[in-house]
Amino acid sequence: MGRRLIQGNEACALAAIRAGCRFFAGYPITPSSEIAEVLAVELPRVGGAFIQMEDEIGSIGAVLGASLAGMKAMTATSGPGFSLMQENIGFGIMAEIPCVIVNVQRGGPSTGLPTRPSQSDVMQSRWGRHGDQNIIVLVPSDILETYLLTIRAFNLAEEFRTPVILLLDEVVGHLNEKLEIPDRIEVVTRRMPEKNPDCYLPYDPELDVPPLASFGSGYRYHITGLVHDPSGFPTNDPETTRSLLLRLNHKIEKFRDKIVDYRGLFLDDARVVVISYGCSARSVRSAVKELRKEGKKVGLFAPLTLFPFPDQELRGINTKRFVVVEMNLGQVRDLVRCATETEPILVNRVDGEMVD
Repeated sequence: MGRRLIQGNEACALAAIRAGCRFFAGYPITPSSEIAEVLAVELPRVGGAFIQMEDEIGSIGAVLGASLAGMKAMTATSGPGFSLMQENIGFGIMAEIPCVIVNVQRGGPSTGLPTRPSQSDVMQSRWGRHGDQNIIVLVPSDILETYLLTIRAFNLAEEFRTPVILLLDEVVGHLNEKLEIPDRIEVVTRRMPEKNPDCYLPYDPELDVPPLASFGSGYRYHITGLVHDPSGFPTNDPETTRSLLLRLNHKIEKFRDKIVDYRGLFLDDARVVVISYGCSARSVRSAVKELRKEGKKVGLFAPLTLFPFPDQELRGINTKRFVVVEMNLGQVRDLVRCATETEPILVNRVDGEMVD
C-alpha cells in the first residue's frame, strides 16, 4: 500500500482503521494525543465514530459499550489515564468484551514526566486490576511493529473476547520513521453465534471462547461485572464461580503459543543474551551489532508480547548469562529472573532519558 514517513502514534491510528476499528473514545493526554487527533479526522471518512469524552473513565466505558454493539473499538491514553481505566478494564475481562487500550507510557508516578519516555507501566498493565485475571499485552519497538501489533491487538481481542493492551512509550509514539505499509494483512472478524437466540449462552462453559452476539441483533443477554452463570446473570454458586474464573484465565494460557511472539537476533550461538523491549530495544539492537563486529557472541531477545511473558522461549536459549535493559527499576528483570532461574544484570535508566 505504499511507503511513507510516519509518526508512531499516527501509524497506530491508521493501523487501527485497517484492522476494522470504527469507534474511538478518549481524552487528550501527552504523549498519546496524536492517536486521537488522527482518528478524529479519519474515522468519519470510513463511517466510524470519534468521541472526545469528559475523562478516561468515561472513555473506556464508551469503548466497552460500542464493542457490545458490534463495533471494533479502542481508546488511547498515558499513565494517569491508564490508572483511571483499570476498573473498567477489569469489567471488560469479566464480561469478555473485546477492545484495544493503547498506553503510550511516560514517566511517573502521578503526573510524573509528561513529555519524557519511560517503561514503568509494565506491571500495571499486567496487574493493574484486582482479582485473578489474565490479559494480553503487546509492545512494539519501531514504526512497523507499531503498525503490525496494533492490527494484531484487534485480532487477538476479537479472537479471545478480551481487552488487549498495546504498550507503547513516548519515544516510539513520537518517532518519525519510514514505513513500508504491507499489502496483505490478516484481519480477524468477530465470531457470531449460530444458535437460535432462545438457545444462546453468552458465557457457555463448554467453549473456550463463546461467540459474542451484538446488542440489537436479536440476541438478548445480561452483562455484569459480577460472577455470572452461562446466561450472564449473577450467581454465588461455588462451582459456577470456579468454572468461570478458570475459563477466563485458561483461554489465554491454553493458547499462549499462538499469542506469544518475540524478535531474536544472533541467539543461536550467543553466550550473553540481552533482553529489551520498546524504545530500549532499538539501542540494544545497535549495540549488539557493534559487539558482533568485535567478535563478541552477544544476542538480542526482544519480546513483542510482554504478557503472556515468553518464559518458555527464554528457557530454550542455551545460555545462563542474561542482561536486561529497560527504563524502570527492573520490572522485566524480575520476570527474567523467575523464567531463567538466573540473576540477570540490570542496565536501566529512570531519569527521563533513553538508554543509549
